[in-house]
Amino acid sequence: MSTKKVVLRFGADIADKPVIYKLVKDYDLVINILKANVNPQKEGTMVLDIAGEKADRGIDYLRQLGVRVQSLTEEITQNEEKCVSCGACTDICPSGALYIDRPDMTVRFDSDRCVICHLCVKACPMRAMEVRF
Repeated sequence: MSTKKVVLRFGADIADKPVIYKLVKDYDLVINILKANVNPQKEGTMVLDIAGEKADRGIDYLRQLGVRVQSLTEEITQNEEKCVSCGACTDICPSGALYIDRPDMTVRFDSDRCVICHLCVKACPMRAMEVRF
């Protein structure tokens, strides 16, 4: 089963429609919503993991609705040589991808949980959190 990380951007006209429900029901996809900002009558954004054999067909459906779909090609990495395990990034990480490993008190990074919000990049005083394209 192929998995794709995508960013969806859609207008207010779609914000109140059951788009994710249709992806699951009509295309038999497994959807993991990593990050979302959806409000009625406003533009919305979502970061999703989409898994399933019909993922490409589901993405085509989104585009037909007028949803802008971008493949998530960037990733966040931790430069362990620069990291001093100060923990500044762990408090701000919304997904728990950055955490303090006890008892050695080392900052660890789980890239599978990362939603690529860039908050850690801004918060890190040592610039140990980096963006790769």
